[in-house]
Amino acid sequence: MVTTVRPIRIGVLGTHSTGKTMLLRRIEMELRAQGVAVERTGRLGKRAAAAGLPKMQHHTVQSTEWIITQGIADEIGAAARGVEVVLLDRAAHDAIAYFHAALDYRGGTVPRLERERLLTLAATQLPKYHLLLATVLDESLPVDTGHDYDARYRRLVDRHVHQLLDRDGIPHLQVTSDPDNQAHIVEEAVQSCLKESLV
Repeated sequence: MVTTVRPIRIGVLGTHSTGKTMLLRRIEMELRAQGVAVERTGRLGKRAAAAGLPKMQHHTVQSTEWIITQGIADEIGAAARGVEVVLLDRAAHDAIAYFHAALDYRGGTVPRLERERLLTLAATQLPKYHLLLATVLDESLPVDTGHDYDARYRRLVDRHVHQLLDRDGIPHLQVTSDPDNQAHIVEEAVQSCLKESLV
């Protein structure tokens, strides 16, 4: 009989260029140093674009659904490979926030049932997360000049991320641009993983 160990899942969400990927890299390095088998997922937006789907302020129902389901598939693949911790660069609700921000940005609407279907799909993933981290936009910091980011859309994503989490009472830790806060979050995430792996 084959048994699988349910990996610890840590997800991050937040608007672009707020340090999500770097934060997960730091957690990954700390866990690897402790001998923990860890895998980080990501690049969902770029992969969606490579598949011909719109992204950023052009997000649609289809691109949002693709990002959520591809993220789920990545998690399942990592778990099947036997890792102890999966670090999710863009938890499911992140895609919902980007989509809602895109609708606000364009002044667009979608049928209520489509919105609810996407929210339900994202909500199915919540019980799997051991920890959710939400970055907070700090517009005083310089933006990555290698990307053409629209400041208004970036603010809308940040607002929708935190509105979604707060409205639905989703437990999470806020990650600010403060180095001490980030170090604390990394330490808390690592200790949470080590504690869970010993249970």
